[in-house]
Amino acid sequence: MKIQPDYKGEEAKNPHLDPTKPYPLEGVTVIDLTRVLSGPTCTRMLADAGARVIHVERPPKGDDTRSQGPYVHDGSSNYFRIANVGKESIALDFRDPDDHAFLMKMISKADVVVENFRPGVMAKNGLNPDELVKQFPRLIVCSISGFGQYGPMSGNAAYDTVVQAWSGLIAATGAPASEGGKATRVGTSVSDIVAGVHGYAGIVTALYAREKTGKGSTVDVAMLDTSISLMAQGLMASLGLDEAPERIGNRHPYMYPFDIFDCADEPVAICAGNDRLWSKLAPCLGHEEWVTDPEMCTNDLREKNWRLVKEKIESVLCTGTAEEWQKKIDEAGVPAGLCLNIDDARRLPQVVARGMVKEMDDGFLVMGTPIKYGTWNSYGTTKDAPALNADNDQIRADFE
Repeated sequence: MKIQPDYKGEEAKNPHLDPTKPYPLEGVTVIDLTRVLSGPTCTRMLADAGARVIHVERPPKGDDTRSQGPYVHDGSSNYFRIANVGKESIALDFRDPDDHAFLMKMISKADVVVENFRPGVMAKNGLNPDELVKQFPRLIVCSISGFGQYGPMSGNAAYDTVVQAWSGLIAATGAPASEGGKATRVGTSVSDIVAGVHGYAGIVTALYAREKTGKGSTVDVAMLDTSISLMAQGLMASLGLDEAPERIGNRHPYMYPFDIFDCADEPVAICAGNDRLWSKLAPCLGHEEWVTDPEMCTNDLREKNWRLVKEKIESVLCTGTAEEWQKKIDEAGVPAGLCLNIDDARRLPQVVARGMVKEMDDGFLVMGTPIKYGTWNSYGTTKDAPALNADNDQIRADFE
């Protein structure tokens, strides 16, 4: 059985993770009309920054992910928990006149509304984002959708894999077609998550602008836009050369060695992205003569002759384990990493030290916040995800 790190013990010793520090978004109230992953990622980040996030869920079942696995020992969904730590919950039916009127009371006192319905759904429910900002001029309404609030595809339905497909992410991922490889989805819901991160960035930017101008705004974030923004290397060829880049597997298209290499047991990632690093890697592997080899002495030559370079490197790496080589290459000053499963990665001392996993008071483990401040709280929320409608009474007392 794998050793479970003492997350709470490490937190207590780490002044960078002091949970008593003030939060940068303390005093900001967010009405969270989102569900599943893209929107909840955005609002979870707001909660980690200290905002009061009220997750408005549809009765009687709430957020879709409450009924999606994986389920933990108390029967709750860990999908929902990971996306919704730090929030409060109230169940409201937009179509019910009383619930709708109460929701409008909440919005009238809020700083931010976040939603990720298909474009047009908010308007059908009397919650048109543009009209809300007109009615409440300091309000920020962030809409996260698959394809954005306008454009010929704006009404299309979207999930993460669909957007990965449209954006070029899937076509760029996997072994080369010339080697019989097939395109594959990126191994996490990256289109959902990057849209949520951009939603957070857009909201915080709008809050800053409001402090200067007093004006609120709509914020329109599309999963397709944000996924396209991830495709920087592919766009270098497409925009600069008008070429359609081909899938090339693990290697970098313009630097070498920048790849995954086989060792005696497991693969290791090695990234010598320039000639200076190559001059360190070659002697580390016992072949200083490679530094001046006419087929490998410059990055352009190594990229052109990458198969030869890879064969030579792996002929050396096969004499030892990935862990042995990673340590030796890292000590030489060349970036190298083990190819870990996330269950191993989350146990790394570095990950523990940075607070990227934290233990809630109820014993459940959740993600920490990746944004670290000098002045402000870098621990993030200390509250676990709420039960459905758990905060109904308090919320109604606060907003009536």
